[in-house]
Amino acid sequence: MGGFIMSSRRKFIRDLVGASAGLGMINLPADLLAKQDLVSLSVLHTNDIHCHIDPFPEDHSVYQGRGGLARLSGLINQIRQTEKNVLLFDAGDMFQGTPYFNYYKGELILKLMSEMGYDAGTLGNHEFDNGLEGIQNVIDFADFPLVCSNYNFSNTRLLDTFPDYTIYRKSGIKVGVYGLGIELDGLVSEQNYMETVYLDPVKIALEKEAFLNNEKGCDLVICLSHLGLKMRDAKISDTLLAAQTHHTNLIIGGHTHSFLDSPLGLKNADGKQIIVNQAGWGGMVLGRIDFIFDQNKKEEPQILSQNIPTHS
Repeated sequence: MGGFIMSSRRKFIRDLVGASAGLGMINLPADLLAKQDLVSLSVLHTNDIHCHIDPFPEDHSVYQGRGGLARLSGLINQIRQTEKNVLLFDAGDMFQGTPYFNYYKGELILKLMSEMGYDAGTLGNHEFDNGLEGIQNVIDFADFPLVCSNYNFSNTRLLDTFPDYTIYRKSGIKVGVYGLGIELDGLVSEQNYMETVYLDPVKIALEKEAFLNNEKGCDLVICLSHLGLKMRDAKISDTLLAAQTHHTNLIIGGHTHSFLDSPLGLKNADGKQIIVNQAGWGGMVLGRIDFIFDQNKKEEPQILSQNIPTHS
């Protein structure tokens, strides 16, 4: 009897996924989810906003009128009105790119992202553009943690500033998050990162995902990464990292400004699915991954995913 119930539930989820996948906006039917003892979690994400608070100007050569936090915020609020469990993340490079950064030095973008209800972010290379002091001067304007697992700030003024993981709970679902930054040497002036030590992101990822899965009992493990989707010369990237992981369910990426038609479904070291996604840059795209859990957590979550342009 148990096997019949589980297989029926799998069929229900599969049918639900199939029916919703073609929609411009995923709307999960809450009444049906409740009847089937299912819980949905919507993970929204951005990357490389680069202080694009306003849309690109109408005379821009490529992105006329696109992007900006206002449209992004409206879309996020629309989703929050229809979904009970929502998490919002950013994969780095919030700083640098417009006069807003030149004048406010990161203060304004962090205040606005806090008002938008970001749950966590991670550090990109452009967060170091004004040096460690520049980060220290504005970090308190962020009402959300910047999670960073593979930068060691022990010998710097940023000691104990960034958590190496964080955990969220949504309707009984436990979500663990860790963060990976790109190698700074050769990308950022040494005087801007000083004695910050870059740690091997693969080694750190394996440690953090095992800790979050095995010791903390997380049902979902998410990596916020600024390594880049794919890099030259076989340098570590999100796609290469994914193949070496065991417990990470989702890698939310940045740095390469990659516009994906839809998130990538890849295989981890155990041959299981891992999702890798990136949402362009400048607030032009909102990434969305919906995980549908059996409340008894006896099955792997089913996944709905899409990247949503913020312009009409």
